[in-house]
Amino acid sequence: MTVQEWKNKGRFITVNQHSVFVIDTGKDSTKETLVILHGYPTSTFDYYKVLPELSKRYRVVLHDHVGFGFSDKPIDYSYSLKDQATIALQLWKQLGIKKTTVLAHDYGTSVATEILARHNAIEIDVQIDQLLLCNGSMHIELSQLRVIQKLLKGRFGKYVATLTNYYIFSKNLRNVYFDKTKVTNQELQQMWQQIEYNAGKKVIHLVSDYINQRHTFWDRWIGALKETQIPTKIIWAKEDPVAVKAIAELLTTEISNNELLWIENCGHFPMLEKPKEWTRLVLK
Repeated sequence: MTVQEWKNKGRFITVNQHSVFVIDTGKDSTKETLVILHGYPTSTFDYYKVLPELSKRYRVVLHDHVGFGFSDKPIDYSYSLKDQATIALQLWKQLGIKKTTVLAHDYGTSVATEILARHNAIEIDVQIDQLLLCNGSMHIELSQLRVIQKLLKGRFGKYVATLTNYYIFSKNLRNVYFDKTKVTNQELQQMWQQIEYNAGKKVIHLVSDYINQRHTFWDRWIGALKETQIPTKIIWAKEDPVAVKAIAELLTTEISNNELLWIENCGHFPMLEKPKEWTRLVLK
C-alpha cells in the first residue's frame, strides 16, 4: 500500500475550519459503525492491513487527527487532546453517526477518554456501544517513554523537531516492534512521508505536548474510565516497550465492565505487527 493509494481511499472534510482526512467504508451501509482513533506519531495508515477485514463487519470511519497524516497541520493551534476530541465528535456528527463502537490506540486512547468524560456527563449525543482500548499510555506514570518523546515534549522540542529526520524516526519506530522484521523499510518510508506532508515537521513538538496533557488531565481521564459502564475490551500487545503491560493490568482493576485480551510476542503496533490476531480479537 502506497501513500497515494491510501489517500485515494479517503476524502477531506472541513471540521471546525480544519481540513480533516477521512476514510469512511460505507456511509449508506446498514452495518454497525466502528470509529477508530489512531496513535502517535503516525496516522490512519496504521490500519491499512486490517481495514478490509474490519469492513466486512462494520462501517469503519477513520480520520487523521489535526497535525497528523493528511489532515491540516497549523502552526497556531493548541493541539490539545480536548480539541482533538471535539473535532472527532463534530466529524461523527457531520457523518450522521449516532451510535458506534469506539476503538482507540496510543494517542487516540486519550482522545477517547476525553470523549468518555463528556459521555459520562451526558454532554454528547452519540451512543457508544463498546470501547476498545489498545496499547495506550493512559497511565502516563507507568509509561516507558522513548528519549525522542521526552525531548520533543520539552522546552527545546522545537529545535529537536527541526533535527528529526527519517533515520531517527525509522530507528525509533522499529524499536517498538517486538519482531523487527515485521516492519519493512517501505512501510516506514510511507509513514515518514505522511509526517512530512503539509510541513508536518514544524508541528511535531506541538503534537508531542499530549504527554504533558496526560499528566495535567490525569484525574479527569482516568476518572472517566473508572466511572464508565460501557463494555470495554482491552486488547494489549504484551511486549510493548512503551505502553507496558502493567498499564493494561491496572486498567482491568479500574474499568468495571472489561475484558483483557493479550497478544503475545508483539510490540506497540499490533495492527501492523500481528494484524490477523489483532483483528480476530477486535471482532471476537
